Amino acid sequence: MNLPNEPNHIPINGVLDLHKFRPDELGSLIPTYIDECLKENIYKIRIIHGKGTGNLRRSVHALLDRNSHVQSYSLASDRSGWGATVATLKND
Repeated sequence: MNLPNEPNHIPINGVLDLHKFRPDELGSLIPTYIDECLKENIYKIRIIHGKGTGNLRRSVHALLDRNSHVQSYSLASDRSGWGATVATLKND
């Protein structure tokens, strides 16, 4: 477990689980994660935000809407349903 001031290590594998992060971290976390995925030639990403009240999902979607590297996104079509969002990144 990380200490309070110790940064989380995030594997760059195309899956970002937001359960480990505070909502106020998303504004920098998601764009940085997208940039790192692109460096690794990962163009399909899955962001796990959970179902809950939908506030986190709406925040994720707003950040994806504003990111110029995102080609498209939708809720996951597998068993996680509206607990995860799948995004396709532009291969520029």
